[in-house]
Amino acid sequence: MEKLSIQATQNTPVIEFDLKKGLLKISGRSIPENSIEFYNPLFSALDSYLDNPNDKTNINIQLEYYNSSSSACLLSVFKKFEKLNKERGNVTVNWLHEENDEDILAAGKNFNGMVDLPFTMISIAEQ
Repeated sequence: MEKLSIQATQNTPVIEFDLKKGLLKISGRSIPENSIEFYNPLFSALDSYLDNPNDKTNINIQLEYYNSSSSACLLSVFKKFEKLNKERGNVTVNWLHEENDEDILAAGKNFNGMVDLPFTMISIAEQ
């Protein structure tokens, strides 16, 4: 597998994971009825990627809202990348949030405190 692409719906985010480039993007709303089922393709792709990772890995997260079960899935993703970062370094998380969205900013800071990964908080203008 070279790429994973899951289109966004009203309740699920777009997920684009280019395994060759080491680039993961998750954006939109993440409130699926079954988060584990929804995120399973990403977990599988991530396991494949971790067997032969790129020299540099970038993760871009831009969520407008997510539920607690999605939060648990995101934490699992970050934990897998944390292990890679400890072994090889060069994993970066860009946490994008609208400039006035204090809740999403706080969520990014919370994730940053739960894992040993370099997070960059990026404020974007509201669209």
